[in-house]
Amino acid sequence: MKQAWRWFGPNDPVSLDAIRQASATDIVTALHEIPIGTPWPLEAILQRKELIENDGDGRAPLVWSVVESIPVHDDIKRGADGWQRYAEAFSESLLNLAKTGIETVCYNFMPVIDWTRTDLSHELSNGARALRFDADDFAAFDIHILAREGAGMEWGVEAAKRAQMRFQAMTDNERKRLAQTVTSGLPGRMTKPREFSEFKAALHAFAGVDELALRENLYAFLEQVLPVAEEAGITLAIHPDDPPRRLLGLPRVVCTADDLEALFEAHPSPANGLTLCAGTFGVLPENDLPDMACRFGPRIAFAHLRGTKRDRDNPMSFTEAEHLGSDIDMVALVRNLLLEERTRAQAGHGREIVIRPDHGHQMLDDLYKQVNPGYSAIGRLRGLAEIRGVIHALSWEESPGNDAE
Repeated sequence: MKQAWRWFGPNDPVSLDAIRQASATDIVTALHEIPIGTPWPLEAILQRKELIENDGDGRAPLVWSVVESIPVHDDIKRGADGWQRYAEAFSESLLNLAKTGIETVCYNFMPVIDWTRTDLSHELSNGARALRFDADDFAAFDIHILAREGAGMEWGVEAAKRAQMRFQAMTDNERKRLAQTVTSGLPGRMTKPREFSEFKAALHAFAGVDELALRENLYAFLEQVLPVAEEAGITLAIHPDDPPRRLLGLPRVVCTADDLEALFEAHPSPANGLTLCAGTFGVLPENDLPDMACRFGPRIAFAHLRGTKRDRDNPMSFTEAEHLGSDIDMVALVRNLLLEERTRAQAGHGREIVIRPDHGHQMLDDLYKQVNPGYSAIGRLRGLAEIRGVIHALSWEESPGNDAE
């Protein structure tokens, strides 16, 4: 496996030298400064690649191997008139990336909001901080702060009662912070919230777009861009919806194994791939991650290895957990990813799976630093070290002459 690290560019608080010290070899990044729907210029890609890969000082080399992400314009997701021009811009970016040797592009098809949390700094019992999604807080935002029409009925009587109690117990500052967190549109905008009017307008633009329509729009988009990706030698690795359920009345269509089965049946192109985000899929108890690693193994180009823990009293709520201490059997998952790599090698097409630690806890010295939410250095360093240990142990077991007993 290629051990990678997500880097948000020259302004990332975590430097490339820090990534080298973590012994990661590959970089996962994007040109975040380019507006959504605009083609990525070849010159800009080459400049970023040079910045990452130029080890003229004799430092450990790094390789930009995965783009995460090229954002998909919302006009594509809602099937607006003229959406094809944004798909053409996406294709142009793919062609320019291929010219620089990049083979994997992660993307998602989540309308309006990217991965969504209600607390970016939830304090754990050991004093570290984690990302958290609290369903009652989110319902309080949806029903009482956003005041979305019909939200109370969608949540149901009991959830709406809990949301009302939660909202009434919040201070004005807590309500403001919750609204800013939800409307930030992580991670592309990081912590810059949208204006409330802009956020409401974006939601309104999806009125009438249900799961069926969104799925059809995803398939139409792929029909246009997959031939380009296949010709360019790029795998488009779709990321699941995070959290994997309907939010704010918005449809979600990449949540379960059945969703993936339908996607790959509709578009069997080898360029139609998967980002296996363990933490995201793991929010739903019906998603068996080790099984999914086997079932969709040939489609997996990229994997986010993190875990989440669902609340016992409300399983719709979850906290980002330790990489080896979550609801996910991470050891079994890594074992099956290694088996997939071995199968590829035996078949003569042994492209390695790129993995990265994801959403580490904010801990130790990073508690006193400005960090990108979920992307502090020390928590991810711990996660990568733990995953690396699992990989080494499992690889040793499978080595000739070693007795796993």
